[in-house]
Amino acid sequence: MAMATPSRRLARTDWARAALAAIADSGLAGVAVEPLARRLGTTKGSFYWHFTNREALIEAALDLWEQEHTEAVIVRVDREPDPLQRLRLLLTTAIMLAQEDVIDAAVLASGNHPLVAPVLTRVTERRVGYLAGLFRRLGFSPAQARDRGLLAYTAYLGHTQLIQAGLSIAPAHGAGLRRYVDRLLGITTAPE
Repeated sequence: MAMATPSRRLARTDWARAALAAIADSGLAGVAVEPLARRLGTTKGSFYWHFTNREALIEAALDLWEQEHTEAVIVRVDREPDPLQRLRLLLTTAIMLAQEDVIDAAVLASGNHPLVAPVLTRVTERRVGYLAGLFRRLGFSPAQARDRGLLAYTAYLGHTQLIQAGLSIAPAHGAGLRRYVDRLLGITTAPE
């Protein structure tokens, strides 16, 4: 992450974004005020201007993660009117984003932490619920749609873990990714 210019006043979001990057790099242990201040090219005073403590910064970082890695993605794919194409776009987009940013895996790895657990639960429910809604629009019953949404989500999580571990068996782009997404769609949309 590039250091901020000293003349620029940092916003709360700058600190949250830096904390999110630290979580992606080193887990929750990476969220420490002094190293983040150095990374941002500022002092600890800037931190205390925006946050009362480290926990407040972690909460802000998790809120940013929720907005950028869940809500913004949903808004982006919602523009596609066809539910099957929307599902394809969602899975492809999510897997490609996971290739660029390991934050989902880092947050999941800290899932038992008292600050992370409620956010992770909310995000997981939102993601699975959104997927289930797409399967409902494809004609599946509520129970079937929920099961298929969960299956698609866990396939995404497993696939991103393989990508993030650097294992080449997980196609991350191009024809391999298209085949993987098409196969996943074939499995999750097959009639019972």
